[in-house]
Amino acid sequence: MNSRERVFAMLEGRPVDSLPVMPITMMFAADQIGAKYFAYTTDYHIMAEAQIRTAEEFDFDLVSAIAETREAPDCGATVEYFDNHPASIVEAQALLADKKTLAKLKVPDPLGGGRMHDRVKGIALLKQRACRERIVEGWMEGPCGAAADLRGINALMTDFYDDPVFVRDLFDFVFEVGMLFARAQVEAGADVIGIGDPAASLVGPKLYQDFVWPYEKKMVDGLHALGARARLHICGNTRRILHDMGRLGCDHVDIDSMVPMEEAREKMGPAQVLLGSLDPVRDLRNGTPQSVYSAVGECHRQAGSRYIVGAGCEVPRDTPAANVNAMVRYARQNHAGAREKLSH
Repeated sequence: MNSRERVFAMLEGRPVDSLPVMPITMMFAADQIGAKYFAYTTDYHIMAEAQIRTAEEFDFDLVSAIAETREAPDCGATVEYFDNHPASIVEAQALLADKKTLAKLKVPDPLGGGRMHDRVKGIALLKQRACRERIVEGWMEGPCGAAADLRGINALMTDFYDDPVFVRDLFDFVFEVGMLFARAQVEAGADVIGIGDPAASLVGPKLYQDFVWPYEKKMVDGLHALGARARLHICGNTRRILHDMGRLGCDHVDIDSMVPMEEAREKMGPAQVLLGSLDPVRDLRNGTPQSVYSAVGECHRQAGSRYIVGAGCEVPRDTPAANVNAMVRYARQNHAGAREKLSH
């Protein structure tokens, strides 16, 4: 099996020759080619080269165009960029500090030459160079994360209580932006679209059910209608919303290291494909090849057969190559049915 065949087989419940490996790499990938992270996030040629070289070096099953939000700056949000570190939304200058501004906002064109367009062009290049062998992954911001980028995370959290009508109007807007962006990425060649919604882990289960889940569900269904697979990534402790995450119908769901994999499996059911929940720092960066191999094995044991290897969140940039190789080695030496052997 090549990587594409392996990933699709896992997602479709068919036998695989080994467990797929689909970690998130951004700064780690940039470092592999000696590129500054600012260049990686602003020049799709550099991003594509870094992703392809990293996937080839470590035998990953995907190349991914993930980086910081592209939607928010194209909407007009103020973003502070740094030479070799992740960019940051300037919350003190939030685009929607005045809620009335929402009514004036225009949905940006994802092919209009902005930050979204750079990602779309990057996906087209990845498709051209890697798609015969590897999955090409695009990315979009989830409703809670995208809204927080425009309104400010602190203001949004109080808006849920003080102005729920505004929150739903804002979610309507970011949903429209996100789906236009997703369509452009799929048309450029993305097989999978990741939905990144880290702020969703900060709301309680009631707010998640009432506000966030319906829009995440619309995104998942919309991606499927476009012919793409949907990956859900919510950083942090999602233990209180696991059951609802499992009802979204995602093709696979990332589980962060704060969440026991066995609990995710119990609450999300036997059919859901899970990825993670290897601790990116404690287990992957700070471990040894032997301890990484064992830690991935424990995640696999808890997850069962429908499992993809990866860290709970981004692979840290200074992770030893030997540790990343150990993570991949476990995957290549084990297949979906190996879980039963691990329990004996």
